[in-house]
Amino acid sequence: MSKQDVLERIAVEVHICQRCELWKNRRNAVPGEGNLEAAVLFIGEAPGYWEDVKGRPFVGAAGKLLAELLLKAGLSRAEVYITNVLKCRPPENRDPRPSEIQSCTPFLERQIKAIKPTLIVTLGRHSTSYILRKMGFETEGITGIHGKLYNGELFDLKVRVIPTYHPAAALYNPRYREALEEDFQVVKRELKLSD
Repeated sequence: MSKQDVLERIAVEVHICQRCELWKNRRNAVPGEGNLEAAVLFIGEAPGYWEDVKGRPFVGAAGKLLAELLLKAGLSRAEVYITNVLKCRPPENRDPRPSEIQSCTPFLERQIKAIKPTLIVTLGRHSTSYILRKMGFETEGITGIHGKLYNGELFDLKVRVIPTYHPAAALYNPRYREALEEDFQVVKRELKLSD
């Protein structure tokens, strides 16, 4: 089965998923999108209002900021793959619940195995915690670890992970904007090193 077939099958499953209660209030599930051959995978936490409306990841205000950050790192949306830990919007954009993460992450795991990124950028504490724990690292929030590089194995793939703040955090707290921009320069540097 081709990579495209695998990701299309995942998307179909996500759209009909009822593994947790979030399906009851969603307009659209948001499986993820992007370049199937992407070296870089961005993982957010969960769809927000506009993502739920449009069925695409990072299309609201946080998505605009993400697009700016990508450009500053020498990337475009067309070159990367973007997804979330949760594929459905939690009510009022509340934090993902552990049971929801447990129900939804098998989709993410299959996406990672299919795309085979060499670099993963986690956007926010929930995606950071999930990915780093799967790699055997313990995390205590994002403030002390953002912008650092983690090397290891994830689902039998050798990957590098750079945790950073969720772009939405920078919209509410401008001091995170500078940190995000610095972290995306780490992404840029890592991509140059791997060329």
